[in-house]
Amino acid sequence: MASSAKTALVAGSTGLIGQCLLRRLIHDPRYSRIVALTRRPLLISHPKLQVVTADLNALSKVIRDLQADDWYCAVGTTIKQAKSQEAFRSVDYEYPLALAEQAVKSGAGQFLLVSAMGASPESSIFYSRVKGEIERDLIALRIPKLHLFRPSLLLGERAELRKGERIGAIVMKGIHPLLLGPLRKYRAIEGDAVAAAMIKAANTDSNPGVYMYPSDKIARLAQD
Repeated sequence: MASSAKTALVAGSTGLIGQCLLRRLIHDPRYSRIVALTRRPLLISHPKLQVVTADLNALSKVIRDLQADDWYCAVGTTIKQAKSQEAFRSVDYEYPLALAEQAVKSGAGQFLLVSAMGASPESSIFYSRVKGEIERDLIALRIPKLHLFRPSLLLGERAELRKGERIGAIVMKGIHPLLLGPLRKYRAIEGDAVAAAMIKAANTDSNPGVYMYPSDKIARLAQD
């Protein structure tokens, strides 16, 4: 595909960051086609946009013929939404891994994942451990360019109410001016800023490799 007419695939396109990605990509002249992979109906249409609906059970069948230059994965849930650790792992680990494996098979140049601050396969916290495990196993796939984004608390309007996150957002906004120097990575960040940083990273000339973006680096990249 010509670099001036790229195809982007966005997984998790009904979530906070996924919606921001779609809005930005639709208006980005570097992309002529956008494939929105979603587990729920998508209430948006555009000539550039192709909507593909698939849950985890149907994912491998649905994506086996999909191709794109840039694969954006913003899939994610919470234990409360998922109802169990097993269901959470299906969304936050199995879904992204299946996408990345197809990206490799299709010859994609890069894969961009929304992970989380504190991700580590050795973490005693289940959420952080799953995020670390998916990072580790994506790295093992040797995708030409792998971009891992680790935002802090996300700000922005979500379709579903997350009371804990809203309380956290109020607290984080209050202490925001105090988080300086090495503490900047703990500042809350807008979902749209993460989307902007992802698109910027995908369209910046760089050598093959693994690129890690803590929250403060995401904020700087979004502002450039």
